[in-house]
Amino acid sequence: MLGALAALAAVVLLAAGGYAFARLVRLAPTARDVLPFLSGGSPAEHAVSRFHVRWYPITMVFLAFDMEMVFMYPWTLVVKEVGTTAVVEMFAFLAVLFAGVWYARREGVFRWT
Repeated sequence: MLGALAALAAVVLLAAGGYAFARLVRLAPTARDVLPFLSGGSPAEHAVSRFHVRWYPITMVFLAFDMEMVFMYPWTLVVKEVGTTAVVEMFAFLAVLFAGVWYARREGVFRWT
């Protein structure tokens, strides 16, 4: 019980020390007093403004291909050891992705009108 209390006290002190150090080395007293840097000009809109809805399907397609790369990098390391089955599995994975892109194109995701 005493060891658990000592560990808890150490964690609390470490967290408090981190917050104190961050407060000492911060650049501005408050973030609200500083305007965003935009090549010397004032920003035209707020940084958290809404994006047009047409960007979201494009983003989903990009994320699909980004995840493809996440799976392909480890695949390249084991394809020589596993052999033909690894190649067949990767082509099946790519076929599923291609089917998704084909469906997105058919539904008009890539049309900007």
